[in-house]
Amino acid sequence: MTFGFAPSSAASLSTSAASVHRVLEPAEWAAAGIPLLRNPREVVSGLHARHHPRPATAVVAVLDPDERLRASASFARRQAAADGWMFRNVLLAQLRQIIPHDLRRRTPVRTAVLLYCRDGDARWTEEDGAWMWGLRDACTLHGLRCGAYVTLTRDGWQVLGEGRGGRRPHAHSAPEPFGAAEALSPLPRTGGAASEVLRRAAAR
Repeated sequence: MTFGFAPSSAASLSTSAASVHRVLEPAEWAAAGIPLLRNPREVVSGLHARHHPRPATAVVAVLDPDERLRASASFARRQAAADGWMFRNVLLAQLRQIIPHDLRRRTPVRTAVLLYCRDGDARWTEEDGAWMWGLRDACTLHGLRCGAYVTLTRDGWQVLGEGRGGRRPHAHSAPEPFGAAEALSPLPRTGGAASEVLRRAAAR
C-alpha cells in the first residue's frame, strides 16, 4: 500500500489561498503536535464497526483522560465546496450534541478524533486539509484537544501526518462484529489518544 500526497494544485496552494479556504496542509498538521494513536488499527476498526461509514461520511469521537471513548457520532458530508469554516461548524454542532464542553478548564483533558470515509485514493486532498482545519478549530471552541485525523478510502485507512495505515477496513468493506472489538484485552496506556477506547464505549 502506498501513501503520499496528490500532485495537484490543491497540494501547492499558496499561503493566501490556503487561508481563504481554511485548509491545513500536511506539513502544518504534522508540525502541530497532534497526539499519536497507540493502536490506530484498533481505533479505526472499532469506529468502523460501530458506525458503518460509507463514502462522504464523517465520524467524530471524543476520548476521556483514561483513554476511553466517551461519545461519538457519524454524519454525512453535504455536497458543497471543501471549506474548513463550514466543516468546523458541522463538527462543533455534533460535539455540542454528544458531550458537554470543557471550556472552563485551563488545559483540555479530552481529545477529539475524526475518521472521514471518502472516494479516491489515500493521498492528501484539499478536502482533507479542510477537515483538519475544521477539527482543530472545533476542538478549540469546545475545549478539547485536537486528536488524529484518519481517512478511509478504497486503499484502506491512514492516519494523516503519522505515515501509518492499513488495507482493512476500507471505504467499501463490511464491518467486523462490534463485539469482537470489545472482547480484546486491554492494552497499557501510553501518551496521546487511546488504543483501548472502543472496547467499553457507547456512542452517545
